[in-house]
Amino acid sequence: MIKAGIIGASGYTGGELMRLLLGHPEVNVTVATSRKLAGTDVCDTHAHLRGLVDLEFQNVGAGEVRSRCDVVFAAVPHGTAMDIVPHLIDGKTKVIDLSADYRLRTDIFESVYGLKHKDPREAVFGLPELHPEVADAGFVANPGCFPTGAVLAAAPLAKAGLISSVVFDSKSGITGAGVEPSQTSHYPNMAENVQAYKLTTHRHVAEFVQELSRLDNSLTNISFTPHVVPSIRGILTTSHIFTREKLKLEDVRSMYEEMYADKPFVRVIKGIPSLGAVRGSNFCDIGFEVDRHNNRIVVVSAIDNLVKGASGQAIQNMNIMCGFDEIEGLWNAATFP
Repeated sequence: MIKAGIIGASGYTGGELMRLLLGHPEVNVTVATSRKLAGTDVCDTHAHLRGLVDLEFQNVGAGEVRSRCDVVFAAVPHGTAMDIVPHLIDGKTKVIDLSADYRLRTDIFESVYGLKHKDPREAVFGLPELHPEVADAGFVANPGCFPTGAVLAAAPLAKAGLISSVVFDSKSGITGAGVEPSQTSHYPNMAENVQAYKLTTHRHVAEFVQELSRLDNSLTNISFTPHVVPSIRGILTTSHIFTREKLKLEDVRSMYEEMYADKPFVRVIKGIPSLGAVRGSNFCDIGFEVDRHNNRIVVVSAIDNLVKGASGQAIQNMNIMCGFDEIEGLWNAATFP
């Protein structure tokens, strides 16, 4: 049994980490930090954990968390993790950062996020389906929620060098904006409404480019527009993938099924994925149709942004890093309806 710590445990991702780790037979959460809520019961904030988690939030330094844990999840805002991670890494403790601070090359991070990076070390990009090196890593940067669904949707065609351009259109639940209320999460603004934002400038594009260009370094024509929809959880991404040649549906299906044959959390389905089929689970469902008149493949992916898009994927990475079965603690059906 290993001990896990969560730094920044009061938000949605912290609560989701604790919920999922309750079902993990090899892990106990022993430290949950929050500066604002130190000394209060975790269950006063995460009411869904009442009777299941007996912890108080603590305000302790990263070094102390490291000394008390075998694995540490850093669930803190962008720009904050770089102050914490250097005090966690000691060559023994496994560290998984859920912020954006270590996902990108330092110069790209500084350009995209407008911050000077204080700790320009490299981390393995924690998309396990594309990065087998997670198994040997001591430090992993968990991907963003939008890139997870989008990159998995396009990866087989990118790997085959068949994409000339791709346009990602994503619809995200409100929890993607975090636990702090905002105009985009205020009920009167969101009920019966859909809001597009950052039409051409969303910072996750850098992760799309980084990961898809790893598979095909000639692929640079990548566009993305996100929307917020009146749903609590989930990201549905419609990928308009324009190909260099005409493809048959059977050929596309073969590429996807071959690439994801041994990837337990990617389900290549016949039909159109839905958020209801993945809600609360670590699965990414992928479906597609071929538009042969326009050399276009329409690929739809569905994930839960708090699970496969954040906390579940972090636990998937932890499992691989620690030598556990990849599906341990995560092999659960979605909560439908």
